[in-house]
Amino acid sequence: MKYQLSIIIPVLGESSTINQTIEHLYHLKFSQHAEIIVIDGNPQMDTIQAITDSCVKKEVAKKGRGSQMNKGADIAKGDILIFLHADTTMEHHALERILNTLHHQHVVGGAFDLGIRSQKVVFRIIEKVVFIRSRIMNMPYGDQVIFIKRKFFHQIGGFREIPIMEDVDLIRRIKNSGEKITIISSKVQTSPRRWEREGILYCTVRNWMLVSLFFIGVSPAILARFYKETPSMPTRRVEPKSIL
Repeated sequence: MKYQLSIIIPVLGESSTINQTIEHLYHLKFSQHAEIIVIDGNPQMDTIQAITDSCVKKEVAKKGRGSQMNKGADIAKGDILIFLHADTTMEHHALERILNTLHHQHVVGGAFDLGIRSQKVVFRIIEKVVFIRSRIMNMPYGDQVIFIKRKFFHQIGGFREIPIMEDVDLIRRIKNSGEKITIISSKVQTSPRRWEREGILYCTVRNWMLVSLFFIGVSPAILARFYKETPSMPTRRVEPKSIL
């Protein structure tokens, strides 16, 4: 079957929620034009072994979102790659919006506005800051569901397999190439779990500092070591959940 869209989900320790994430995708408009690819960063394959849908493509890759998403892109058959975090959901018309956006020849990729699944007012502030940052800098991050034309993704070299900031690095290289990306005015919804575990203020300030250091040239390896050494850091991932 020829797919228009390939939805690539890098996972690590998501066995309890992955089937809900997949089931949600099947309810989106135009989901029949999409393949779902789950790439597990755990060699024990705990997440992909939990998947009950036999139609989902499942592979193992070296731990790290960059290497996992590159693995997914290598086996993808769709003309458009969609990189989805396992704790993020898209609204019903999201796939249709992606297809319409990339119908324009001058646009190679993009992302969505960020929503956070919580009733707390502070998360509305975070969403607003992300909205402003995305519009001013045209710099979306991974939890905003980055999508890109597959041919261009391979032309630009895919994700760098670095321990942190692989999403920021990709978007920066796309912009430096002179190609156009766009932010769709529709929210995806991501989990507040990292902010709630680490503390909203601490997580936000720490991530601002990390991205600022990355932009002035500090090595991702050094940033990842600092990120892992912070006392409240959980062991699931080394990537920041969101950088405002």
